[in-house]
Amino acid sequence: MKFYVRLFLATFTLSAFTFGGGYVIVPLMRKQFVEKLKWIEEEEMLDLTAIAQSTPGAIAVNASVLIGYRVAGIKGAIVTVVGTVLPPLIILSVISVGYTAFRDNRIVQVVLKAMQAGVAAVILDVVYGMVKDILWERKKLMLLILMTAFLAVFFFKVNVIYLILVSGLLGFVSSLKRDREDDAS
Repeated sequence: MKFYVRLFLATFTLSAFTFGGGYVIVPLMRKQFVEKLKWIEEEEMLDLTAIAQSTPGAIAVNASVLIGYRVAGIKGAIVTVVGTVLPPLIILSVISVGYTAFRDNRIVQVVLKAMQAGVAAVILDVVYGMVKDILWERKKLMLLILMTAFLAVFFFKVNVIYLILVSGLLGFVSSLKRDREDDAS
């Protein structure tokens, strides 16, 4: 029971103090579950993040389900989902009561603008961390996929769904090739 309370409090706290969506909560989950609690390995967290991004729904909820399931099965997934969904539900319920006061309040508008800058910084930190790991491990295929995907989206407006499918296929083929090489040696 202590474990489930700790799991709930970890996701509840992350969700309660994270503004900016799923891309902001993912690096905080990484710090919590990989670095602090050491329940998940770094590479596995990257895999879980990739799966969470490529499945329908909010990335924060998807990542919570995957992490909860990974560390504690079905019960863990339920606990982490409740911990992740409850804070925004409470906050939005409170805000909806006084929406017009918030909407027209100049101070609230300035605070939200400042939070956008913070969110952008956190997202850049995540991108930097992922690229750094790819470069450090000299994963040429991953770097090629990263650069090609960026160029395809930014310059040619390619649909992200196609990039996810192609990237997944390339990763699958690469994994098969690596497994065969490992079996041969």
